Amino acid sequence: MNAILVTKYGPPEGLQLTEVEKPAFKDNEVLVKIQAASVNTLDLWIKGGMSRIYAGLLKPKDSRIGRDIAGRVEAVGKDVTQFKPGDEVFGACNGGFAEYATANENGLALKPSKSSFEEAAAVPVAGITALQGLRDSGKIQAGQKVLINGASGGVGTFAVQIAKSFGAEVTAVTSTRNLDQARSMGADHVIDYTQEDFTRNGQQYDLIYAVNGYHPISAYKQALTPKGIYVAAGGKMAQIFQSMLLGRLNSSSDGQKMGFMGIAKINPKELTFMKELLEAGKVVPVIDKRYPLREAGQALRYLGEGHARGKVIITMGQDNIP
Repeated sequence: MNAILVTKYGPPEGLQLTEVEKPAFKDNEVLVKIQAASVNTLDLWIKGGMSRIYAGLLKPKDSRIGRDIAGRVEAVGKDVTQFKPGDEVFGACNGGFAEYATANENGLALKPSKSSFEEAAAVPVAGITALQGLRDSGKIQAGQKVLINGASGGVGTFAVQIAKSFGAEVTAVTSTRNLDQARSMGADHVIDYTQEDFTRNGQQYDLIYAVNGYHPISAYKQALTPKGIYVAAGGKMAQIFQSMLLGRLNSSSDGQKMGFMGIAKINPKELTFMKELLEAGKVVPVIDKRYPLREAGQALRYLGEGHARGKVIITMGQDNIP
């Protein structure tokens, strides 16, 4: 089979399509014939060597790359009870940039019936990051005023729609070219960050979910209601570090809460929750660009430029064969 392997750290252009053996699966694993995968910031970090602490100091300990997948079950281990060959599934695994991959059955769920493989592959990391950031870290409630900073990227496009599904009044912060996209996803209000600084316009929000961009934590604090919650899920390194190091210092037991949400926990329950939102039409994955497997390096480079409007997808097919 064909797969993308990471044998050394460096720019994404260094990724190469390699012919390897089809992976063997364990008793609790599922072998999936992948139809589509999607690109995440974590993939960039792994290829660029920004995750050396757990990925390997001098070179990657695991040469596989790619997390989000959607495809058909090819075979199952003897202890697998949730799936059978032929099932259409989506979820997360190690080595998603390949024609086949193995996944623990607890990292998968049945694919939404109304979604394409490409749409399903867009969901796991970005969709569940948005869900857990808003629901678990942000304690979102119906009727709240919620601001999504960075509403046009992979996580942001899911966050706008998920917040609306919870009954919130949503303000989307994005660039000029993405204002109409934010409105089409259901945002009640849009702010063009090139023209207006939402931390200085006098408006306050019950929940600020910061996916991208950068403002000092003191500015976010001013834009919160007295009992508002600020959750950072990404953005520039300064934003991430401030939320991790200073979030607790800027929080109070009976007032504002500020902090960083950490890595999303992907499991069947959360995947099924997202599946139900998709099947109900409350969430529609936004796909910006599609690349064949052989162009995975270009897909990562495009994501790294920081202008993706939604998710970047990698597709499988005959055009992937050298």
